[in-house]
Amino acid sequence: MTLKLALGTFAGAFIFPFMIRLVWGKLVDDFGPIGGWMAAGFIVGLCWSLNHGVGAIHQMEGGAWIDMAWAAGIGLWVATIVVDKADIGKSIPTILYSIVGGTLGGFLLSTFL
Repeated sequence: MTLKLALGTFAGAFIFPFMIRLVWGKLVDDFGPIGGWMAAGFIVGLCWSLNHGVGAIHQMEGGAWIDMAWAAGIGLWVATIVVDKADIGKSIPTILYSIVGGTLGGFLLSTFL
């Protein structure tokens, strides 16, 4: 992977959790539950178009599969630790449960898809 592709991938992965943290809460505060739906459509749709449509995120053929959910999860976790000064130790069980749940969900989906 070239430096240009690496920087594009990092920037594309950074934009998604940054927009979630910056915009989602404000839309929910201003418009209530419908603001959450608006944020989901706007943020996810815009970032998906940027990352996959325009090609900001570079995915190598035969390489590891990484999608925007990883970027959102890791980006928001790091932002919570750095900006909100959250305790890392308290988040470890949630991360482990998320990994187990995602693995179980992926396995169940693979049995009939």
